[in-house]
Amino acid sequence: MQPWARPRRERRARGEAHPVYDFLFQYYPYSAGQLETWHPAPHEALEDSAPARERFNAPVYVAANGVIQRDLRAMSHDVRTKLSGVREMLLATRERAPNFGCFGMHEWAMVYRGHDIRHAHIAPLRLPQHEVDALVESRPVACSHFDAFRFFAPEAKPLNRLPLAYATRYDREQPGAFTPTWTSIAGHSAPCRGSGATCSLRASRWRPTSACSTWRPARTTCGPWDSSPCALKPPKGATNTSVVSRRSRSGPLRYATS
Repeated sequence: MQPWARPRRERRARGEAHPVYDFLFQYYPYSAGQLETWHPAPHEALEDSAPARERFNAPVYVAANGVIQRDLRAMSHDVRTKLSGVREMLLATRERAPNFGCFGMHEWAMVYRGHDIRHAHIAPLRLPQHEVDALVESRPVACSHFDAFRFFAPEAKPLNRLPLAYATRYDREQPGAFTPTWTSIAGHSAPCRGSGATCSLRASRWRPTSACSTWRPARTTCGPWDSSPCALKPPKGATNTSVVSRRSRSGPLRYATS
């Protein structure tokens, strides 16, 4: 986990922030220290020993028959509820046809008409506000992920072609969206899922052909924030987000967590 945790610490020590690479630590409150803390998966067993018992102890772990394993009975109601929601969302998207036509417009809808310009001090908008507004008004907005839609500017929400609400938030989820993968690596599920899966998902984040790897870097070339360009070059006539979604290798990782 050092490739992700160390730069994060170094930036914080210098008083710097990165609008792309710090996002995962900010949106899902999960510190570098937590990321570096290793956890076995629920199906994995550790050889029982004094050092192992010192680190993996009750109430989270139980030692019996020469091995130490996570005690799922000790999981709190709050954690069970969160994990059930993640699982429900992932299973809901598994068999649905993907939609590759959103083109990252949810990012632009968030800053429509100057609403809540996040990162403005480190990553200003790449276009004047009136051009941002014109783009949002000129293209179809078809966001299927409620946790992205809820950050839309109030004036942009009626422009979304899909009716979204919290109570029915899983009804519109689909595997062509980037955000379900991010939900599956949320901090509250990482210790329960095991560090092996967390590392695989984190590593896939930086591969240029994975949807979960390029959602944030891709927004630097097709999103409203003016940041470092992404090296991904799509075929002629295609857009970055469409290519990234279609080439995604995140599906097997995402559904392995469910």
